[in-house]
Amino acid sequence: MQLCYSPSMKEFRFIDDVEDWLEPMDYSGFWYAIAPYNLELQPRDHCDDQIASGVVDLDTVLDVLKSMARMELTQRHGLHWRLPTPWLKLVEEH
Repeated sequence: MQLCYSPSMKEFRFIDDVEDWLEPMDYSGFWYAIAPYNLELQPRDHCDDQIASGVVDLDTVLDVLKSMARMELTQRHGLHWRLPTPWLKLVEEH
């Protein structure tokens, strides 16, 4: 798969960056923000139908979608967790 990047796409260096980006998003904002990434997620209409029929609540659907997006972006970009800050390491050594 060849990736094409648009100027609206965020550059991620760490998994933490992906989580920080996804965390404040609401349901509509999530779908808008992830569109340029062409992630392989459940189709929006399927999610909308499940929410509308009461099978799953919106918060659960959004949590699952964000987790799936985090996993795919992590794998796609070969991301790792940000290392702890150096001062934390110094405190632990004493």
